[in-house]
Amino acid sequence: MLKRAQIVGCGGYLPERVVTNEELARKVDTSDAWIHQRTGIRERRIAAPGERTSDLGLNAAERALQRAGMRADEVDLLVVATATPDETFPATATRIQAELGMTRGAAFDVQAVCTGFVYALAIADNFLRLGQAQTALVIGAETFSRILDWNDRSTCVLFGDGAGAVALKAAEMNGEAAPRGVLSTHLYSDGRHHDALYVDGGPSSTQTTGHLRMEGREVFRHAVVRMSEAIDAALEANRLTPGDIDWLVPHQANSRIIEATGKRLNLPPDRVVQTVDRHANTSAASIPLALYEASEDGRIQLGDLVLLEGMGGGFTWGSALVRW
Repeated sequence: MLKRAQIVGCGGYLPERVVTNEELARKVDTSDAWIHQRTGIRERRIAAPGERTSDLGLNAAERALQRAGMRADEVDLLVVATATPDETFPATATRIQAELGMTRGAAFDVQAVCTGFVYALAIADNFLRLGQAQTALVIGAETFSRILDWNDRSTCVLFGDGAGAVALKAAEMNGEAAPRGVLSTHLYSDGRHHDALYVDGGPSSTQTTGHLRMEGREVFRHAVVRMSEAIDAALEANRLTPGDIDWLVPHQANSRIIEATGKRLNLPPDRVVQTVDRHANTSAASIPLALYEASEDGRIQLGDLVLLEGMGGGFTWGSALVRW
């Protein structure tokens, strides 16, 4: 019997501290108008001193489990997408595993930067489809504030901290005409573009972690093209047209990219989930945080077709199509 991974619960968590554009403008040469016009961002959340990526991820995971009506000891697999782990090793996922009280199965991290959640979802989906796990938690969690150069106005205004999570269960398809669950995932990368978006330093080069470096125009140019390719792949694989999509939940990096993607699908703005104005770019956390918000407020309904897509450093990019 064919199985499919169904999303049965969503969770999200944002640190308490809100940093507005006006506050940043008092520290670097920028302004609210300059930031908002170019990115759509008005504020972001910043983790408190001592608040780790695992702390954010744990809170999101607990909410996802609560919404799913699941216990931690029922989870077979825990995958954390992050580019800002607590430590070089062990995996941040194992720390969250321990805090949750999950004592069986496997827990590990995935690193694909802003596409990380789509990568982690694809991995968990494959585990559940193949019967290697029956339940899973997929978490995107980041503390990007720790790797920003707060004197670089071109990057420090763009990012924030947060975490989002989904709980998954394997379900038999039973010949349904429109079965719920993850319909397909599509992953890509091209390592030739390393220098356009990276963090300098690293354990094997300088034994230190540096700061995020980005060529903004180059990233923007590739994002528009690559995310369109990922969307086309999802539609083609499922023999669908743009008009079949109910919701677009994109990576929250820039409002102009998000709006352009929505127009390409002929989706009205109210069918495109945007949180970038309040969250900024939370990297691997951005898609699950947006999913959490749209599911909590009732926008996404049972049976809706939801398209997830993103792009990150590497370059990496990808998409996932889910029937809610």
